[in-house]
Amino acid sequence: MYFLTKELYFPPVEEASHEGILAIGGDLSVERLLLAYRSGIFPWFDPDEPILWWSPPERMVVVPSLYKVSKSTRNLMNQNKFKITFNQDFRAVITNCQQVERKDQSGTWITNDLIEAYVKLHEMGFAQSVEVWQNDELVGGLYGVDLGNIFCGESMFSKVSNASKIAFVSLVNYLKENNYKLLDCQVHNDHLEKLGAFEISRETFIKVLKS
Repeated sequence: MYFLTKELYFPPVEEASHEGILAIGGDLSVERLLLAYRSGIFPWFDPDEPILWWSPPERMVVVPSLYKVSKSTRNLMNQNKFKITFNQDFRAVITNCQQVERKDQSGTWITNDLIEAYVKLHEMGFAQSVEVWQNDELVGGLYGVDLGNIFCGESMFSKVSNASKIAFVSLVNYLKENNYKLLDCQVHNDHLEKLGAFEISRETFIKVLKS
């Protein structure tokens, strides 16, 4: 594992461990975060740990141009129960992602320092949010880093049934309309698989990222 210094540098992603840990340490500056995402790397660590940087051997993704919205989700969206916005309250979205309780998860990896770092990215136009509203209340949403051809999803939350699903599909539709190549969902989980994400190799992901 590579220990980062103040130098703005990451080792080649092929040097990551079997689990995908590439480096430890460094900082959450805008410059380092952008270098990380543009290199196929992302931060993921517990609050009591140093910063860990990951580039897993398999990457969970959605190809927007191939994505098919299920009939049940289309029907749900056509009911107009929710209002969808983009970039209307980034801080509220990432804060809710930090605070929402999740099954089988005792804490959060979204630290206060991480929130401030991604808010800076958002203010510079590199991080985006999707908000889901019901009766003028924020009930769901997601955020991530926008690389122009790939959107790197970071986290999502839901306070009412289906709100995060609506945010996810709304994002995929936006990415499809704007010719994005991939939605990066980082690592496998059952919820993402049910939403239509699948795994590709790190090598394939990096090729798309660099193309």
